[in-house]
Amino acid sequence: MKKISAFITALSAGAALTGCTFGASIDTLMSPPKLSQEQEDIYTALTDAHGTAISLKYPKAGKYLSAFIIEDIDGDGGNEALVFYERNNHAADENPLRINVLDKKADGKWWSVCDEAAAGSEIEEVMISKLGSNDRVNLIIGTSLINRSEKNVNIYVYSDGMLKEPDKFSDSDSYSFMDVRDLDMDGELELLRLTKASNGEPAMAEAYKLDGEGTYHRSPLELSDNFSDFDISYGRLPTGKLGIYIDAVSGTGTIQSDVLYYVSEDGENKLKKVFGTPEEAAKTERAAGCNCFDVDGDGSLEIPIQELAPGYEESDEGAQLLLTHWMQINGDYRLERRYTSYYSINDGYIFIFPEKWKGRVTVKRDTVNDEIVFCAYNNGEMGRELLHIFCADDQPSRDDRLSGGYMLMHTKGGSAYLAMIPSNPDVADDGLSITSADAAIGFRYRD
Repeated sequence: MKKISAFITALSAGAALTGCTFGASIDTLMSPPKLSQEQEDIYTALTDAHGTAISLKYPKAGKYLSAFIIEDIDGDGGNEALVFYERNNHAADENPLRINVLDKKADGKWWSVCDEAAAGSEIEEVMISKLGSNDRVNLIIGTSLINRSEKNVNIYVYSDGMLKEPDKFSDSDSYSFMDVRDLDMDGELELLRLTKASNGEPAMAEAYKLDGEGTYHRSPLELSDNFSDFDISYGRLPTGKLGIYIDAVSGTGTIQSDVLYYVSEDGENKLKKVFGTPEEAAKTERAAGCNCFDVDGDGSLEIPIQELAPGYEESDEGAQLLLTHWMQINGDYRLERRYTSYYSINDGYIFIFPEKWKGRVTVKRDTVNDEIVFCAYNNGEMGRELLHIFCADDQPSRDDRLSGGYMLMHTKGGSAYLAMIPSNPDVADDGLSITSADAAIGFRYRD
């Protein structure tokens, strides 16, 4: 609540000083990005060719976030300019979203070479890459409708002054996630596409390899549930293959993980699952926001599985606290526990339990001091306090805790994460005490 209150206070103060009203949209509060001289020259060439009644369109995500992309898109060694814009004056049956390619003349001036209609009304993401063993440069452009609920991907090739769509890579253009990655670690890139479950069709993953003749080789794989949204990360599997970790939202609003890998088998490239059945994948179900993470930084991801912390079995749901077990995939593609931790999703930190705490320590929330406390737990009772962790949102709170003997563990923006190990000189040694070094080793912050 203190974070929300501080945000509202700052926002109100800013509105009072600037005269902004809460009814104003973000577009009215922000000025357009200032163009560089080269972008100004490109924009002038564009308006000379197509008039000034246009609005630039900016990709929503990805590497390229400008309406102007300056790259060698035909592989001739010189850069072309790719510009996304919308016609303000257009026919009722005409899609206003356009893709324009500009090139440089011998005198160094830009000129519009070709202008094509784009699918959709918004530019979602742009990728420019070679694929597979083919030398051509592919323009992979994701677009969406106004509400952004439906996204489509199209692949273009620019050659001989024309923007062309080669043979379709798929019967369907829809996607929920896409990426270009060396999935089989053979030195060549593949296109990965995920589509959500819709209209009775299952959620799918597909990998596409492009051969030297320009033919796409598709590897489809049905995912383990009717997923509607995805968060993707990559990590090394124990077999040395690249794991595609899909944290997917299920119909119940929770998330679970599918883990895929891409291999050559029987002369074909195939996507395969680590979890052989939907029931195995369902064992990874947990609260939304608790995504896979490389906890120890070894290049392999762990999957978080949550359970009630000891002592909360009879507590009301709102008062319960959870522990998080970080599960790794072993050489037999089975899940096994790697670490146990307390994971504060809201504050973004993880504290990994020392092995000696396993089954002997629980956590509680100190509402008075707004911190998490780690306690010994024995025979159904919480015992002595072993560690306190506090997140300070302002400098006075930070300074107050530091003066009280807390250690600074991490800073992020205006937030500071502090820890304190209570002194218990009169308590018999139970083997659970930790040092400042132990606390520092166990603390992780997740960006």
